[in-house]
Amino acid sequence: MPLHLIKLAVGVRDLDHLAELQDRRAVTTGGQTRIPVYTRRLPKRGDELLAGGSIYWVIKGSVLVRQPILAIDTDADEEGESYCTLQVAADRVQTVPTAHRPFQGWRYLSVEAAPQDLSAAGRAGDELPAEMAAELRALGLL
Repeated sequence: MPLHLIKLAVGVRDLDHLAELQDRRAVTTGGQTRIPVYTRRLPKRGDELLAGGSIYWVIKGSVLVRQPILAIDTDADEEGESYCTLQVAADRVQTVPTAHRPFQGWRYLSVEAAPQDLSAAGRAGDELPAEMAAELRALGLL
């Protein structure tokens, strides 16, 4: 069974801004575009993440989008400090906006706790702005 990660998109204003920032770092090899996501800690449950897991992005207090995890690489910087690079797909799948509190780093996210994709929830994704939908959901109105 796959496992997911959840991470804050610090300083990101909205989905378009996330796409703009990620597209600057995109690398295409063998016809596949990947986005590198850097983190200090190597996930110990990497096999579960690579079995169909995604990274879910929290933008301005709401989970709004996910990207499939394609590979997990490790390396060291100039000072010898190790770090991890998560290679994620360039495809950004919008999710049902779900409120989430701030946290540091990344966290594991079970399949059961992961927000549904908008397409699976029967929505086109452009009915309400994501921030407004998240606020209405938090108030119990959606």
